[in-house]
Amino acid sequence: MKELGYYNGRIGELSEMTVPMNDRACWFGDGVYDAEMVRNRRLFALDEHVDRFFRSAAALRIVMPVTKEELKKLLNELVQKTESGNLFAYYQVTRGGGPRNHVFPEGPGHLWVTLTPREVNEGKTPVDAVTAEDTRFFHCDIKTINLIPSVMASQKAKEAGCHECILYRPGGRITECSHSNIHILKDGVLRTAPTDHLILPGIARARMIGICGELQIPVDETPFSITDLMQADEVIATSSSNLCVRIKTVDGQAVGMKAPELYEAIRSAVLAQYYRETDIPAAR
Repeated sequence: MKELGYYNGRIGELSEMTVPMNDRACWFGDGVYDAEMVRNRRLFALDEHVDRFFRSAAALRIVMPVTKEELKKLLNELVQKTESGNLFAYYQVTRGGGPRNHVFPEGPGHLWVTLTPREVNEGKTPVDAVTAEDTRFFHCDIKTINLIPSVMASQKAKEAGCHECILYRPGGRITECSHSNIHILKDGVLRTAPTDHLILPGIARARMIGICGELQIPVDETPFSITDLMQADEVIATSSSNLCVRIKTVDGQAVGMKAPELYEAIRSAVLAQYYRETDIPAAR
């Protein structure tokens, strides 16, 4: 299959898959999700993504229909059924189904998986961004499928011809982007927002922090402002499919682009890790 869909044990071409209207995703957006890149049919950072997926479900008291190991086995089996070995793997669990009722239904959740062809963004080309006030709720640390504010922010970026929309809270604190974490480099230090309730603890974010440790680049996990962003030496966005991307304008104003060697050291190390972990093992 070119684009695979899975729903509670049913497998088919994504365009032909259907789900019941009484799934709580339809009524309330009542579920959580995770996603990662696949290269050479190898799921990148699988353990970290599955762990976060289960943490998100537990935070909303969603009963998982599978164990972690069962999910990993299923994802690896589904990847083998696709035509391409380079994919974007998305999976979500909703709180089951039934007549529309705000209170929880009993029983396990419903598991969805989609696999679609995609190549990772290597981060070689700088991109543009816009800003918008962060109007999301105060559980941004949970990867819920309630994404309307992020949808609106992403649309704003698209209409401005930009790659991302950087979100800020009243007072000017930068949180993250519509579908990325955001970071700055200043005076040789990587600054990134702390993993509190206002940001999602990104896997790509954690991987980049680890890379900075290997490169002996100091990391400061404290909040930073719009002013800090505009005065940064570099502005970097990270996500599962955009592992390390350099931003060159924000709201039409030039930003960053002042520490190319440091950025390239981080970017190349991040990509090298990705390619190393998703290479096809050598035959013995």
